[in-house]
Amino acid sequence: MTTHVLDAGKIVLTVARLRDRIAERFPGSGLAVVAADLTETARATAARVDELNRSNLPLRALALVAVIAGLAAQIYVARLVDWSAVLARADVVGITQGLDSIVNLLLLAFAALWFVLTLEQRLKRRRILHQLFELRSFAHVVDMHQLTKDPTILLAGGSATPSSPERRMTEFELSRYLDYCAELLALIAKLAALYAASNPDPAIVTAVTGVEELTSDLGRKIWQKIMIINRLDERQG
Repeated sequence: MTTHVLDAGKIVLTVARLRDRIAERFPGSGLAVVAADLTETARATAARVDELNRSNLPLRALALVAVIAGLAAQIYVARLVDWSAVLARADVVGITQGLDSIVNLLLLAFAALWFVLTLEQRLKRRRILHQLFELRSFAHVVDMHQLTKDPTILLAGGSATPSSPERRMTEFELSRYLDYCAELLALIAKLAALYAASNPDPAIVTAVTGVEELTSDLGRKIWQKIMIINRLDERQG
């Protein structure tokens, strides 16, 4: 059975091709700049995902040394104690208090070991969450670029006010512009999904899901505008 996984290299190529399409259709536009920036981010994301898939050998060596040192220290302390003398001289209350202290020390020791053993994963999680925040920012930037692209002006007409945004696009250009925005949002979601595919940490999966929901909601608004343009085509037909 073939396992289907996201290919970071192909996603980067798709983003780069979309950048070229936008630059050719709308040269010098703000959306073309966003697409160029997203292409660089896509390349950096592919490199980061490849790096995060590799083990951090220094941290793993540190964890191994910490485990060995912790176990060795526990064994050394246990061998220093003359348990037969302790049991012979101590009363029940004294033994109970001593065991309670030993248990507390063991819990602290294992907590320290757990901190060292999970250090690599926590560092990766922090890096990935930071990068996912960057992708969320890209999604909002794309949404800002399509915000004033209102197809109802083409459909219903109406006079502009002094504060109205400048609208020079034809119906075809507006449709392409909105379609490019929707494609950018979809690719942002795919870049976010690369992090979840390489690291199924619950916090990372939740954050990736948040990016996917955000891009889906923003893309839904864009497709509503595209449907209005299609309605204009039907009316003209």
